[in-house]
Amino acid sequence: MPLLNLDFLSLPLLAASALIFVSVLAGVFSTRVGFSFLLVFLVSGILAGVDGPGGLEFNDYRLGFWVGNIALVIILLDGGLRTDYPTFRTGLRPALLLASVGVLLTTVFTAAGAVWLLGLSWTSALLLGAVVGSTDAAAVFSLLKTSGVRLSERVATTLEIESGMNDPMAVYLTLTLIGLATVAATGGAVELSVLDMLWSLAQQFALGGALGIGLGWACAELFRRLPGLQESGAVTALLLAMAGLVTFSFVTWVGGSGFLAVYLFGIVLNRRVAATVEAALSALDGYAWLSQALMFVLLGLLVTPSEIVANGWSALGVAALLMFVARPLAVWLCLAPLRFTWREITYIAWVGLRGAVPIVLAIFPFIAGLPEARIIFNVAFVVVLASLLLQGSTIAWFARRMGVLLPDSDDTPAVRAVFGDFALDARARVSDLCAFYGLQAPPDAELEVETWLVRHVKRPLVVGDRVPLDHAELSVRTMQEGRVTGVGLKLPQPADDGP
Repeated sequence: MPLLNLDFLSLPLLAASALIFVSVLAGVFSTRVGFSFLLVFLVSGILAGVDGPGGLEFNDYRLGFWVGNIALVIILLDGGLRTDYPTFRTGLRPALLLASVGVLLTTVFTAAGAVWLLGLSWTSALLLGAVVGSTDAAAVFSLLKTSGVRLSERVATTLEIESGMNDPMAVYLTLTLIGLATVAATGGAVELSVLDMLWSLAQQFALGGALGIGLGWACAELFRRLPGLQESGAVTALLLAMAGLVTFSFVTWVGGSGFLAVYLFGIVLNRRVAATVEAALSALDGYAWLSQALMFVLLGLLVTPSEIVANGWSALGVAALLMFVARPLAVWLCLAPLRFTWREITYIAWVGLRGAVPIVLAIFPFIAGLPEARIIFNVAFVVVLASLLLQGSTIAWFARRMGVLLPDSDDTPAVRAVFGDFALDARARVSDLCAFYGLQAPPDAELEVETWLVRHVKRPLVVGDRVPLDHAELSVRTMQEGRVTGVGLKLPQPADDGP
């Protein structure tokens, strides 16, 4: 009796596991030399693909779509569970603006360049703009965490929350424009009003937000009633099941944004059952790493580099337009009215990282059978590659250049360089400080320092906020539960007149 031959299982599994192992190992070493480990995963997939030494022919876009969505759910869950509620409130307003208006503006600006550079129709150009218009949660969460920098709270939370909440707008624009392109290709009439589009978008945000918060609350109550859960490995399995099988799938099924729901689900859980969440973070970090490796390697396998050459320079032009014009202009229009400094705006614009989301969205036109799907996919891949290579490798360097870093509390020289030599009580009166340090008192000097800072910043304070006081500078040094507990005073250095 012949034995069953399992080569059909063992050989593909051996090749896949070896590829993932080598990619993760290379990714660990890549961070030490300043390269994004996500870039290493992507390049590993390319090298294993049809045009690389591996020679693997892989064109299963539906599998790539499935894996990409599941991986993004795990990554967004991990990001939500690590976002503190007070921090979330700080960055919510600017992040919401960037996740909605910012994505729309970026889409339009990028489309204008795509029409000129690639000769696409406006419908296809707008579709390309929507595909690459949103920042990527996998790239932002991972690279900010591994870059080793401590960004100012307002900048970090704006970037993280934007990346966790901008998927609904990108997905909606992509699906809407695919519908328009399909109708245009068949010669049909477009019957879609602006009011219908706004209503559908509002439904995505509203259902995703409400159900994500509600399911997060329900899951937290369940965790509270399960004895000994903090010491059990089951908490990770329960989190993944609730986030992926229940929250994402159910919310998507009823017409809401599953990605937004999963992110808010994680934030609510961290808010209500922090101790239980803490027990799962280490395991979830491993799952997030594996998800990123598998997703980017698989997406790299889908790429055929020889097909990109024909539109290579035009695709690089679109990437440059997105990084240096479209994204910065959209960020400036959104954040300048909120009193962000030009340095903060510049840094947030630069760290608009593109990653898995644009490539996953670029699979949609293939599934819809659009004639220009290959061009859109190839350009999206070039945009992602350029973003990870250029923006991803300069996160720490550019943060230092823009002065948006906070010093390590143990680094006394750095703390004094940022906050000054004097640590003051936030309850002191400005007039008393001016009298003691010989500064000219402002008209509202009778106010307490915290109240005075709020009046001049004109938004909720975060650590690192600075306000000039005569020829000195007051800064928020420490905070606790939304209140300023310590203020730094930096006096100008005396001029060096020489010997």
